[in-house]
Amino acid sequence: MRSSNPVFSRRGFSRDNGYAGFNAQPQAGGPAVGTQGNPYAQGSPYAPQGGNPYAQNPYAQNPYAPQDVQHGAPPQAPPTADRMTLDDVIARSAMTLGTVTVGAVLAWALLPVSSTSYGLAIGAALIAMVFALIQVFKRKASPALILAYAAFEGVFLGVVSEMFNSRWSGAPFQAVLGTMAVAGATLLVYKAGWVRVTARYARIGMAIAIAFILVMAVNLLMVAFGVAEDGGLRSMGPLGAIVGIIAIILGAFFLTLDFKQIEDGVAYGAPRQESWLAAFGLTMTLVWIYIEMLRLVAIFSGDD
Repeated sequence: MRSSNPVFSRRGFSRDNGYAGFNAQPQAGGPAVGTQGNPYAQGSPYAPQGGNPYAQNPYAQNPYAPQDVQHGAPPQAPPTADRMTLDDVIARSAMTLGTVTVGAVLAWALLPVSSTSYGLAIGAALIAMVFALIQVFKRKASPALILAYAAFEGVFLGVVSEMFNSRWSGAPFQAVLGTMAVAGATLLVYKAGWVRVTARYARIGMAIAIAFILVMAVNLLMVAFGVAEDGGLRSMGPLGAIVGIIAIILGAFFLTLDFKQIEDGVAYGAPRQESWLAAFGLTMTLVWIYIEMLRLVAIFSGDD
């Protein structure tokens, strides 16, 4: 089962024979050793019973493994120093989110609200999307691409936030607090075990997310061609508020997938470089939630 987050969709984590490995094939013979008390001892919750969920994956062989591992020799656990840790994820996430924040502050300070700044914001968003797509389809994490994405995304968010603040004073600050509240509550629910990220959970959530995105795309086309007025489903009225709440719930869903993927990456000994992808995925999800929260704050604030 691959992650529903596109950043992680080309990666997979599995635990084999008592040591942590990344996309490693299971070693033949014998049960896993040293697994007592380990919550991951029975394998990933995404895995079909009794099998490696990545066995049929074209990326199932570990691209980071030595050559003899690729040809069937007993795999060796990677050195501890090269494994991803939670501290690595936190540090990389701080760097990417910090870059977004710096880009947003500079854009807010240097680009006054005008048609020119709106054009620059759209251009920055398109560039950020290109960088994000390149990273998604790369086999390995590229810190330069991820930080470039964060910088241009920050410029876009800075202009958009200033635009909302000029009409609904304080809306960006409230949106930041709302985003932090959603992220904190989601983490609490996840760590408390109230949500179990299983294959069925991911499938149902992704089906809803894909349907939502398709409906929003159709709505955008209808608005562009004048079929729907006042934004259609994305209006600034009650219907728009309902759609915004659904979008934020979907953002929380993606956060649970991110948390699970990070937890598995740390537990299964993913390469340290993967912490950049974890930070990238978290940044994209938090940007999603912030934008939706910004719209929601504006809707509930009403027209001033």
